Amino acid sequence: MKTLRTPDERFEHLPGFDFSPHYAEVADGEGGTLRVHYLREGAPDAPVVLLMHGEPSWSFLYRTMIPVLTEAGLQVVAPDLVGFGRSDKPTERSDYSYAAHVSWMRQLLFDQLNLTDVTLVCQDWGGLIGLRLVGEHPERFARVVAANTSLPTGDVSPGDAFFNWQRFSQEVEVFPTGFIVNMGCVSELSEDVVAAYDAPFPDESYKAGARSFPLLVPSSPEDPAHDDNVKAWVGLAAFERPFLTAFSDSDPITKGAFRQLQESIVGAKGQAHTTIVGGGHFLQEDCGPDLARVVADFVQA
Repeated sequence: MKTLRTPDERFEHLPGFDFSPHYAEVADGEGGTLRVHYLREGAPDAPVVLLMHGEPSWSFLYRTMIPVLTEAGLQVVAPDLVGFGRSDKPTERSDYSYAAHVSWMRQLLFDQLNLTDVTLVCQDWGGLIGLRLVGEHPERFARVVAANTSLPTGDVSPGDAFFNWQRFSQEVEVFPTGFIVNMGCVSELSEDVVAAYDAPFPDESYKAGARSFPLLVPSSPEDPAHDDNVKAWVGLAAFERPFLTAFSDSDPITKGAFRQLQESIVGAKGQAHTTIVGGGHFLQEDCGPDLARVVADFVQA
């Protein structure tokens, strides 16, 4: 598998992002390996909060949440998905599949880092991968906070807003990563923050993963991930440990998706589900400290 690796200097002097990088190797599925980046902050013996990002962001998305969580006595692990952030970027669109992303994160989180008693915080594709892992490996997780995400099977249409985004992602000549994140926020991001979302992608050749993700969301029963996600839903629905939804109030993409999670998952019953007011799709940008306090209170409760 041919890959690209973003030069380190692209990640220098990013606003509010002074965290040390960590790396691990995972099998790429074709006989080679991929270097995957992750952040690890807080006391090494503290409870683990796993922060999983989505499309087209990276662990930079969680920079305002990490200090709140570590000050609350928690340990944070925040990986960059393959194709994003400081992780390696396979160059061919065909290298990316839903199953491959799940396998790469499973290897990193369980085989390499051996994480247990995990509190998962997931948004966007962080949920498509993270909730899949909860359904398949519930014993690894102590609790879940789902924010603007779901575990789609393709049996229900994702809606016009998603299909409009999907068409844009494939038709736009230059995939404008920072612009996309900015448009998914209620607040207006500063130029240096927008540039930080562009940093992992020096040119279009680095964006095969970002271009691929919108097409990998299951949107029909014929999708290759349909059967695996249906199976994962069996485990997810039976998850008895605490499960909280913390969706924002201004996200047209995932609006209302919290209902299926609340109604279908055993551990969601009776929880103090919350709405993050003033947040768009990327609520970590709009309301990061607010979401972090919800997570910290959830763990401590």
